[in-house]
Amino acid sequence: MKAMEAAQSIITSQFPNCDVALLGGSVARGEATKTSDLDIVIVDQSLTSCYRESFYSNGWPVEVFVHNFETYKTFFKMDCDRGRPSLPQLVSEGIVLKGENEIVEKLKREANDLLNKGPAKWTEEMMKQKRYFITDTLDDFIGASKREEELFIANLLAELLHEYVLRVNGKWLGNSKWFIRVLRKYDEQYADQFVAAFDHFYTTGEKSKLITFVEKTLEQYGGRMFEGFSIGK
Repeated sequence: MKAMEAAQSIITSQFPNCDVALLGGSVARGEATKTSDLDIVIVDQSLTSCYRESFYSNGWPVEVFVHNFETYKTFFKMDCDRGRPSLPQLVSEGIVLKGENEIVEKLKREANDLLNKGPAKWTEEMMKQKRYFITDTLDDFIGASKREEELFIANLLAELLHEYVLRVNGKWLGNSKWFIRVLRKYDEQYADQFVAAFDHFYTTGEKSKLITFVEKTLEQYGGRMFEGFSIGK
Protein backbone atom coordinates (compact mmCIF):
# COMPACT_ATOMS: atom_id res chain seq x y z
CA MET A 1 0.00 0.00 0.00
CA LYS A 2 1.29 3.47 -0.86
CA ALA A 3 2.27 5.81 1.94
CA MET A 4 -0.61 8.28 1.67
CA GLU A 5 -3.16 5.50 1.38
CA ALA A 6 -1.67 3.67 4.37
CA ALA A 7 -1.58 6.84 6.46
CA GLN A 8 -5.17 7.72 5.59
CA SER A 9 -6.26 4.21 6.51
CA ILE A 10 -4.64 4.58 9.94
CA ILE A 11 -6.50 7.83 10.60
CA THR A 12 -9.82 6.32 9.54
CA SER A 13 -9.42 3.17 11.61
CA GLN A 14 -7.57 4.39 14.72
CA PHE A 15 -8.08 8.15 15.01
CA PRO A 16 -11.47 8.81 13.41
CA ASN A 17 -12.37 11.59 15.85
CA CYS A 18 -9.09 13.54 15.77
CA ASP A 19 -9.14 17.21 14.85
CA VAL A 20 -5.89 17.24 12.86
CA ALA A 21 -3.69 14.58 11.26
CA LEU A 22 -0.46 15.36 9.42
CA LEU A 23 1.97 13.03 7.65
CA GLY A 24 5.53 14.30 8.07
CA GLY A 25 9.06 12.97 7.85
CA SER A 26 10.91 11.64 4.83
CA VAL A 27 7.70 10.57 3.08
CA ALA A 28 6.35 14.13 3.20
CA ARG A 29 9.65 15.48 1.89
CA GLY A 30 9.76 12.99 -0.98
CA GLU A 31 12.92 11.42 0.46
CA ALA A 32 11.55 8.04 1.54
CA THR A 33 13.85 5.00 1.51
CA LYS A 34 13.11 1.32 1.93
CA THR A 35 13.45 1.70 5.71
CA SER A 36 11.36 4.87 6.07
CA ASP A 37 8.41 4.91 8.43
CA LEU A 38 5.24 6.96 8.50
CA ASP A 39 5.58 9.85 10.96
CA ILE A 40 2.08 11.03 11.80
CA VAL A 41 1.14 13.94 14.06
CA ILE A 42 -2.31 13.69 15.60
CA VAL A 43 -4.07 16.52 17.43
CA ASP A 44 -7.24 15.59 19.31
CA GLN A 45 -8.82 18.03 21.72
CA SER A 46 -10.68 15.26 23.56
CA LEU A 47 -7.44 13.80 24.91
CA THR A 48 -6.24 14.67 28.41
CA SER A 49 -2.59 13.75 27.80
CA CYS A 50 -0.16 13.15 24.97
CA TYR A 51 1.69 10.03 23.92
CA ARG A 52 3.92 8.52 21.27
CA GLU A 53 3.34 5.06 19.83
CA SER A 54 5.05 2.78 17.30
CA PHE A 55 3.38 -0.03 15.37
CA TYR A 56 3.10 -1.69 11.96
CA SER A 57 0.16 -1.07 9.65
CA ASN A 58 -0.43 -2.03 6.03
CA GLY A 59 3.20 -3.04 5.61
CA TRP A 60 4.57 0.22 7.04
CA PRO A 61 6.35 0.95 10.30
CA VAL A 62 4.42 3.82 11.87
CA GLU A 63 5.19 6.38 14.57
CA VAL A 64 2.36 8.52 15.82
CA PHE A 65 2.81 11.62 17.96
CA VAL A 66 -0.54 12.23 19.61
CA HIS A 67 -1.37 15.55 21.27
CA ASN A 68 -4.19 17.83 22.29
CA PHE A 69 -4.18 21.57 21.62
CA GLU A 70 -2.19 22.28 24.78
CA THR A 71 0.41 19.52 24.86
CA TYR A 72 1.75 20.21 21.38
CA LYS A 73 2.71 23.71 22.55
CA THR A 74 4.65 22.21 25.46
CA PHE A 75 6.55 19.92 23.13
CA PHE A 76 7.18 22.71 20.65
CA LYS A 77 8.88 24.60 23.48
CA MET A 78 10.79 21.57 24.78
CA ASP A 79 12.13 20.77 21.32
CA CYS A 80 13.20 24.35 20.70
CA ASP A 81 14.83 24.64 24.13
CA ARG A 82 17.04 21.63 23.38
CA GLY A 83 17.92 23.06 19.96
CA ARG A 84 16.33 20.26 17.90
CA PRO A 85 12.80 21.25 16.79
CA SER A 86 11.54 17.78 15.86
CA LEU A 87 7.80 18.33 16.36
CA PRO A 88 7.73 21.81 14.79
CA GLN A 89 9.54 20.35 11.77
CA LEU A 90 7.03 17.51 11.44
CA VAL A 91 4.12 19.94 11.62
CA SER A 92 5.70 22.43 9.24
CA GLU A 93 6.39 19.88 6.51
CA GLY A 94 3.33 17.72 7.22
CA ILE A 95 0.92 16.70 4.49
CA VAL A 96 -2.64 17.22 5.67
CA LEU A 97 -4.56 13.98 6.18
CA LYS A 98 -7.36 15.58 8.16
CA GLY A 99 -8.18 18.98 9.58
CA GLU A 100 -10.00 22.24 8.95
CA ASN A 101 -7.91 24.68 6.95
CA GLU A 102 -8.01 27.40 9.60
CA ILE A 103 -6.81 25.08 12.37
CA VAL A 104 -4.09 23.48 10.24
CA GLU A 105 -2.85 26.85 9.03
CA LYS A 106 -2.59 28.08 12.62
CA LEU A 107 -0.55 25.02 13.64
CA LYS A 108 1.77 25.35 10.66
CA ARG A 109 2.18 29.08 11.21
CA GLU A 110 3.23 28.50 14.83
CA ALA A 111 5.69 25.82 13.74
CA ASN A 112 7.16 27.92 10.94
CA ASP A 113 7.53 30.97 13.18
CA LEU A 114 9.57 28.91 15.64
CA LEU A 115 11.69 27.33 12.93
CA ASN A 116 12.42 30.67 11.29
CA LYS A 117 13.23 32.33 14.62
CA GLY A 118 15.98 29.84 15.35
CA PRO A 119 17.19 28.66 18.77
CA ALA A 120 17.73 30.95 21.74
CA LYS A 121 21.04 32.78 21.60
CA TRP A 122 23.73 31.45 23.92
CA THR A 123 25.14 33.78 26.56
CA GLU A 124 28.83 34.67 26.50
CA GLU A 125 29.27 32.50 29.58
CA MET A 126 27.66 29.52 27.86
CA MET A 127 29.87 29.96 24.80
CA LYS A 128 32.99 29.99 27.01
CA GLN A 129 31.78 26.91 28.86
CA LYS A 130 31.14 24.98 25.64
CA ARG A 131 34.50 26.07 24.23
CA TYR A 132 36.17 24.82 27.39
CA PHE A 133 34.54 21.41 27.02
CA ILE A 134 35.74 21.16 23.41
CA THR A 135 39.27 22.13 24.49
CA ASP A 136 39.24 19.60 27.31
CA THR A 137 37.98 16.82 25.04
CA LEU A 138 40.53 17.71 22.37
CA ASP A 139 43.33 17.41 24.93
CA ASP A 140 41.97 14.01 25.95
CA PHE A 141 42.04 12.99 22.29
CA ILE A 142 45.61 14.22 21.80
CA GLY A 143 46.78 12.43 24.92
CA ALA A 144 44.97 9.14 24.33
CA SER A 145 47.11 6.22 23.18
CA LYS A 146 44.52 3.45 23.03
CA ARG A 147 42.51 3.12 19.84
CA GLU A 148 39.38 2.13 21.75
CA GLU A 149 39.54 5.36 23.75
CA GLU A 150 40.39 7.53 20.76
CA LEU A 151 37.31 6.31 18.89
CA PHE A 152 34.85 7.42 21.51
CA ILE A 153 36.63 10.65 22.35
CA ALA A 154 36.42 11.48 18.64
CA ASN A 155 32.68 10.74 18.74
CA LEU A 156 32.26 13.22 21.59
CA LEU A 157 34.39 15.80 19.79
CA ALA A 158 32.11 15.56 16.76
CA GLU A 159 29.01 16.14 18.89
CA LEU A 160 30.51 19.06 20.81
CA LEU A 161 31.88 20.76 17.70
CA HIS A 162 28.62 20.28 15.79
CA GLU A 163 26.63 21.78 18.66
CA TYR A 164 29.00 24.71 19.16
CA VAL A 165 29.31 25.84 15.55
CA LEU A 166 25.60 25.63 14.87
CA ARG A 167 24.33 27.17 18.11
CA VAL A 168 26.82 30.04 18.11
CA ASN A 169 25.63 30.85 14.60
CA GLY A 170 21.95 30.67 15.53
CA LYS A 171 21.17 27.40 13.76
CA TRP A 172 19.18 24.35 14.78
CA LEU A 173 20.88 21.07 15.66
CA GLY A 174 20.28 17.64 14.20
CA ASN A 175 21.11 14.08 15.15
CA SER A 176 21.52 10.79 13.28
CA LYS A 177 21.22 11.49 9.54
CA TRP A 178 20.29 15.10 10.32
CA PHE A 179 23.63 15.65 12.06
CA ILE A 180 25.39 16.32 8.77
CA ARG A 181 22.33 17.64 6.93
CA VAL A 182 21.91 20.65 9.21
CA LEU A 183 25.66 21.29 9.21
CA ARG A 184 25.70 21.19 5.41
CA LYS A 185 22.71 23.52 5.26
CA TYR A 186 24.63 26.00 7.39
CA ASP A 187 27.97 25.81 5.53
CA GLU A 188 28.62 23.35 2.72
CA GLN A 189 32.39 23.87 2.69
CA TYR A 190 32.75 23.52 6.45
CA ALA A 191 30.63 20.37 6.40
CA ASP A 192 32.93 18.87 3.77
CA GLN A 193 35.96 19.66 5.93
CA PHE A 194 34.21 18.24 9.00
CA VAL A 195 33.46 14.94 7.27
CA ALA A 196 36.94 14.72 5.75
CA ALA A 197 38.70 15.27 9.09
CA PHE A 198 36.69 12.70 11.01
CA ASP A 199 36.62 10.21 8.15
CA HIS A 200 40.41 10.40 7.86
CA PHE A 201 40.82 9.57 11.52
CA TYR A 202 38.26 6.76 11.54
CA THR A 203 39.77 5.25 8.39
CA THR A 204 43.49 5.58 9.13
CA GLY A 205 43.76 6.13 12.89
CA GLU A 206 46.01 9.12 12.18
CA LYS A 207 45.01 12.04 14.41
CA SER A 208 46.84 15.14 13.20
CA LYS A 209 44.31 16.15 10.53
CA LEU A 210 41.42 16.01 12.99
CA ILE A 211 43.37 17.85 15.67
CA THR A 212 44.22 20.62 13.22
CA PHE A 213 40.59 20.87 12.09
CA VAL A 214 39.28 21.23 15.64
CA GLU A 215 41.94 23.80 16.55
CA LYS A 216 41.21 25.86 13.43
CA THR A 217 37.52 25.79 14.26
CA LEU A 218 38.21 26.99 17.80
CA GLU A 219 40.44 29.77 16.47
CA GLN A 220 37.44 31.23 14.64
CA TYR A 221 35.69 31.69 17.98
CA GLY A 222 38.50 32.86 20.23
CA GLY A 223 40.72 29.80 20.40
CA ARG A 224 41.20 27.23 23.13
CA MET A 225 39.55 27.94 26.47
CA PHE A 226 41.30 26.90 29.68
CA GLU A 227 43.13 29.66 31.56
CA GLY A 228 40.74 31.56 33.80
CA PHE A 229 37.73 29.34 33.15
CA SER A 230 35.50 28.62 36.15
CA ILE A 231 31.96 27.52 36.93
CA GLY A 232 30.10 28.67 40.02
CA LYS A 233 32.88 30.78 41.54
